[in-house]
Amino acid sequence: MAGAITNFIILIPFLVFAIMLLRGKGAFLIAGYNTKSAEEKAKYDEVALCKFMGKVMLGICVSIFLWGLSDVFHNQLLFMIGMVLFTGIIVFTLVYSNTGNRFRKEN
Repeated sequence: MAGAITNFIILIPFLVFAIMLLRGKGAFLIAGYNTKSAEEKAKYDEVALCKFMGKVMLGICVSIFLWGLSDVFHNQLLFMIGMVLFTGIIVFTLVYSNTGNRFRKEN
């Protein structure tokens, strides 16, 4: 049960960050983007990037929630579903965000 409580506590800041990103705010939370120079940041659609990352964070929140539920209900299947979802989201995010200049502004 302690593992479930830990998962649910971890879920709270992830959910707060996801909501903030979905509103198009909080680009400073995005690793890599926040280290770019102002000139380099100007080339990107910050709101679109934030909203995409907010959706990714919501998916990660669902995974963490499933991990917590698996501990509450002693159901390993929920943990495995959460792990597959988590891994799939990470792989999709890496491929989608690093191909095709999707978040570059059109000039």
